[in-house]
Amino acid sequence: MRAHLGDQLVIESPMTDGAKRDGEIIGLHHEDGTPPYDVRWSDTDEVTLVFPGPDAHIRHLEHGQPGTTHETQPYTGDAEPAPAAGSPTGTPNPGDMGRRVGVERRRQGLTLEETARRARMSPHYLAYLEERPADPTMAALIRLADALGTTATALLGGGMDLPPGQGHALLQPQLRDLDPDECRTLLSTHGVGRVAVSASDGRPAVVPVNYEVVDEAIVFRTAPDSVAAAAVEREVAFEVDHVDEALSQGWSVLAVGPASVVTEPDAVRRLTRHAHTTPWAGGEREMWVSIRPTSLTGRRITPAAQ
Repeated sequence: MRAHLGDQLVIESPMTDGAKRDGEIIGLHHEDGTPPYDVRWSDTDEVTLVFPGPDAHIRHLEHGQPGTTHETQPYTGDAEPAPAAGSPTGTPNPGDMGRRVGVERRRQGLTLEETARRARMSPHYLAYLEERPADPTMAALIRLADALGTTATALLGGGMDLPPGQGHALLQPQLRDLDPDECRTLLSTHGVGRVAVSASDGRPAVVPVNYEVVDEAIVFRTAPDSVAAAAVEREVAFEVDHVDEALSQGWSVLAVGPASVVTEPDAVRRLTRHAHTTPWAGGEREMWVSIRPTSLTGRRITPAAQ
């Protein structure tokens, strides 16, 4: 028995005139299309790992005819049930794993189709994983992690309470300085960065903040009595970085410049209206602080061959 993504697996009822069960094959575990398969059943929308038995056959969608080769091994049932929580229609409500998959895929500039091809699964199923709470089989998760250049543990949220960069260093790393244009590109439009300030007691402090980049200025919201507010009317340092744990490489950008409070009402309204997110720390944080970089530098670590 051999199948392709998108084919239907049909299970015949052992009873005369009994109901059949069928589902779409959305995941292959072997490149030659042999069992087992990840199947999304049409009657329940659940995804399960299936080892087809002699009562099963494949309906190849491109031909519209069932396959003629049947397995002789007994049908073992739905070995690894993966209930798909939530309705298949309506507003997407991804689970934590689906969010991580979507973020990593978009960060690498991969389409659904390309990622699904690399992971040997249906693009429809990958879209389902990103949009709905789901529990894929470990084999499917490992293939997906490999397609994204990460690990199944990372997609499941393992190591969330550990600092990044605990992997092994590259054998032949290359440390390269970034020019200002590259730094601006890496800053992008928004994200989470760290502002270095002298706190009210005179001691140095580094505070993470949600930031936006508007008209080449780095802006963030805070409270007037917060540590980050100590940046106002001083020259400060602001840093962003990214570490790729799977590939042991990454980059960092450092911006240095004077910070000031945004007081013009129209400017405040515009910043608030177009902000990509509210401060993760919560609470009343309505004071916008703007940093105008006078220096923008960065470094990137990659394998020596890149």
